Amino acid sequence: MELDEFNPNAVKTSGYITSSTPITTGYDAAAGGVQYGVRTSAATPAQLIQQYRKMTPALRKALAQQLKDAGFRVPVTGRYDTTVRSAFLQASEALSTEIANLSQNDPQRLAEVDYDLTTFLKDQAQSLGGDGKPKRAEYPTVLSRGDVAELLNSVKQDLTGYGATEDEVDFYYEKLRKKSLKQPTVVTRTEGGQRTERGFNPQQFLVEKIAGTDAAKERKVLDAYDAFAQVMGINI
Repeated sequence: MELDEFNPNAVKTSGYITSSTPITTGYDAAAGGVQYGVRTSAATPAQLIQQYRKMTPALRKALAQQLKDAGFRVPVTGRYDTTVRSAFLQASEALSTEIANLSQNDPQRLAEVDYDLTTFLKDQAQSLGGDGKPKRAEYPTVLSRGDVAELLNSVKQDLTGYGATEDEVDFYYEKLRKKSLKQPTVVTRTEGGQRTERGFNPQQFLVEKIAGTDAAKERKVLDAYDAFAQVMGINI
């Protein structure tokens, strides 16, 4: 993992920010005495996946329980489970987004408290507590460039007869990543149960966009997507 020391007003890391810890950076009498900053650690999705794989069964089970308590629909198991792994990545990106948001809008908060995935998930679990009032937690969809490339190539191949270029993958990766952060899955819990509102659907978005291109229309393969469009509520 990568460690960074930074001004709380300007978080800059690669990958996901996985923790934030207040630190003292020195003493400057002219600036008012002891100076404070923040140290972060960061990891790429690939590093997080490897971290999950290398966990002991006991640690994987503990992580699964934390994720479930925070509103994720995952089995509590110590086995390597792709559902738990996906939720682990989603929670890590949500944590990273929260730290980046605080660095821009409430840097003093970062200078006062530690943030890591465990504390973040505990906060989420408490926000979904059982006091009878609706509680909400938001989780963005995590999309790697590889995920976007695979999905885009599949949709383009079906609709146009050819795959995506590297430029198209780059373009749609940025667009889908930003939209997924703006339209997270929302979990609302009350004492009577839990409701999940699905967030951004990247496949639906790509089908809508690519089905309207000249290449897709010329190939006249939209009929093959009629059943899919009816299920998804897409007007092609």
